[in-house]
Amino acid sequence: MENIYEKYNVKKVINASGKMTILGGSRVSSEVLESMNSGAANFFEVKDLLDKTGEYISELLNVESAYIVASASSGIAQSIASTITGDNLYEILNIHNKNNKKREIILPKGHNVDYGTPVQVAVEMGGGVVVEAGYANACKVEHVESLINENTAALLYIKSHHCVQKGIVSIKDYVALGKKYDLPVIIDAAAEEDLNVYYNEGADCVIYSGTKALEGPTSALVIGKKEFIKTLKNQSKGIGRVMKVGKENILGLTKAIELYVNKNKLTLDEQRERLKDFNGVLNGIDGITSTCVQDAAGRAIIRALISFDEDKLNINALEIAEKLKTGDVRIYTRDYRANEGKIEIDIRDLSDEELEFILIRIREIVGK
Repeated sequence: MENIYEKYNVKKVINASGKMTILGGSRVSSEVLESMNSGAANFFEVKDLLDKTGEYISELLNVESAYIVASASSGIAQSIASTITGDNLYEILNIHNKNNKKREIILPKGHNVDYGTPVQVAVEMGGGVVVEAGYANACKVEHVESLINENTAALLYIKSHHCVQKGIVSIKDYVALGKKYDLPVIIDAAAEEDLNVYYNEGADCVIYSGTKALEGPTSALVIGKKEFIKTLKNQSKGIGRVMKVGKENILGLTKAIELYVNKNKLTLDEQRERLKDFNGVLNGIDGITSTCVQDAAGRAIIRALISFDEDKLNINALEIAEKLKTGDVRIYTRDYRANEGKIEIDIRDLSDEELEFILIRIREIVGK
C-alpha cells in the first residue's frame, strides 16, 4: 500500500484530543470505506440519492425527516437560510437581500463561540444576523424572550463543550419559547452522541457532524420536522450548491449511521478500566498526577486528566503539550486547560500501541 506520509512528506499524527476537525475527525471503518468506494465508482441522480438516503436514515432513527449536508457548519448556514427564505426562490437566490428584515437569529451569548470559526460566521453565511441573549455566564428564558420581535427568524442553540455550561436556559425551555412564538428552534449538536434526545424534546432541526461521534467521512446529518427539512433542501438552488456533499460521502455517512445505531459502545466503567494502567504509570512519576474525568459537557466520554507540577518538573503543561506535537509522530492532546497545568487524553481513537507511545514521549519530555 502506498505510504501517504512518505509520498507527501506529511507528519504522522496520534490523535489523543478527540474527534477534532483539524485532525480529520475520526478514523472510518472498512465498512464505511466500502460504501464510499461504491459511491465513488458509480453514478446517481444526486438529488434522488440524497432523498432516498434521507428517508432510510429517518426510518433508522424514527424521526420525521433527515438530510445529509457537507459539514455541520454547512448545516448551520443552510438551516438558518431556510428560516429566512422559506420556499421563496427570489430570497433563496438573494440570501443577503437586505430588504428582508426578518433575519435575526437569537442565541445565548455564551454560545457564540469559536469552534475553529465563530458560530456567527456560519449564521451570517446563511443570511442571519446574530442577536445574543443574556450574558456570557447567564442566559435565562426572560433574556431570550425580551429579544423576540417581528424580525426574529429563529432560535439557535449550540450544544458543545466549547460553550458555557452553567446558567444557560435549558433546551426544553428554549423549545417551549419557540412553540410559544411560532419560531423554529435549531440545535447544533455537532459532537453529541445521542441522535434522538433533542429531536424528541421538540427541536425543529438538529445538526450532527458526520466525522465526530458517527465516525463517518466529512459530512453532516440534519434531522428534524418534515416541513423544515423540505425547506432546507431548497437551499440546493442557492448557498447549498456552493457547499455540496459528494456521492461517496453521502453513502459513507449513511453506512456510518447504520453502524452507529447498532454499535455496542464502551461504558464509562470500561473506559476507566482502559485507562487504569496508563494512569498508574503516570502517577508513579514524581510531579505528575493522572486521573479519570468525564466530559465537561456531560457526554459518556471518559478521559485521562494529567496534572503537571512545574516546580518539580521544571517544565509546564503548555510546554509539554507543544513538545508532544514535535518529532516524527505528532501527538495532539486536549489542551484547553494547559494554562492551568493540565492536559487531557481522549482514548476514543487511540490504539493500545499509541497509548503506550504517549507514555514514552511524556516520560522523555519530563526527563523521567
